[in-house]
Amino acid sequence: MDWTPYLAGLGIGILSWFTFLLSGRPLGCSTAYARTSAMIERAIRGDSVLEKPYYRKFVPQIDWEWMLVLGIVIGAFITAIIQGEFALIWVPSTFEAAFGSSSLLRLAVALVGGVLMGLGARWAGGCTSGHGISGTLQLAIASWIAVAVFFVSGIIVAFLLYGVIAP
Repeated sequence: MDWTPYLAGLGIGILSWFTFLLSGRPLGCSTAYARTSAMIERAIRGDSVLEKPYYRKFVPQIDWEWMLVLGIVIGAFITAIIQGEFALIWVPSTFEAAFGSSSLLRLAVALVGGVLMGLGARWAGGCTSGHGISGTLQLAIASWIAVAVFFVSGIIVAFLLYGVIAP
């Protein structure tokens, strides 16, 4: 069975309805990552992390958003196995064609990109799922603007990285 965008969109839309119904909060993932970093910091530094103003508002704990992110990872893995498409690839072919086959470079780029995405999500008050799904579902102007900026900046960065636009 192919996962068409229509079926995926329908599933995400229904999930959004149930999220609002059961939790009274919009669907989103980036807070789970922030909570995870706080849980790691708390394991290393102790309860002093709880004194930070940000973590007074977003308490470092495993909640439904955290479980949603875990479910996304597990669901993606199961789907890849069922579809027969699972493979451990350290350096995707598109990246290799543009930057070479160094797995260390690929990991460094992934780490830097992940950190920048995390900072951007916190700065924007939500991630692509928070703004792109829940915010637009609520017809929030800020979310529509954020989604437009996500797309435009993503296209520009991809063009620059892969040499479509000359530097």
